[in-house]
Amino acid sequence: MERAIFAGGCFWCMVQPFDQLPGIHSVISGYTGGHVANPTYEQVCTQKTGHTEAVEIIYDETMISFSDLVELYWQQTDPTDAFGQFQDRGESYRPVIFYMNETQKAIAEKSKQALEASGRFQAPIVTKIEPAQPFYPAELYHQDYYKKNPNNFARNHALRAQFVKDTWAL
Repeated sequence: MERAIFAGGCFWCMVQPFDQLPGIHSVISGYTGGHVANPTYEQVCTQKTGHTEAVEIIYDETMISFSDLVELYWQQTDPTDAFGQFQDRGESYRPVIFYMNETQKAIAEKSKQALEASGRFQAPIVTKIEPAQPFYPAELYHQDYYKKNPNNFARNHALRAQFVKDTWAL
């Protein structure tokens, strides 16, 4: 099994797109980066711990590639917004592809360059590509939030869903 870590705003909205793909073993909501070990949601929400909400994806590379995951990642975020995603604002919601090794870094950078060259966005692509930091799973009530709280998830996901539909025609 391999690991991928993506940040793209609220982690609730980043689970569903990856969750049911063939080859995905698990998608875990959590926090990465920062200077506090084992942060809580309340601590991260203060924007003072340096953590970013993210998802850790455990996957079987014989069934789905990191490149495939990165391509799906782009289709879930606004890569032109460095200060949050949709209604979620602040450092803890910034878009980042965290790489585990030099191969993942090269794939992410090549994909970002291709997106920039595509002309799909008028503004620059500002999503960061950074080395992975310790990942801390979020509290249990955050895991699989879209399944446990579908109505609240739909409200929180509405702006993202419209952006995805308008930008990617999905």
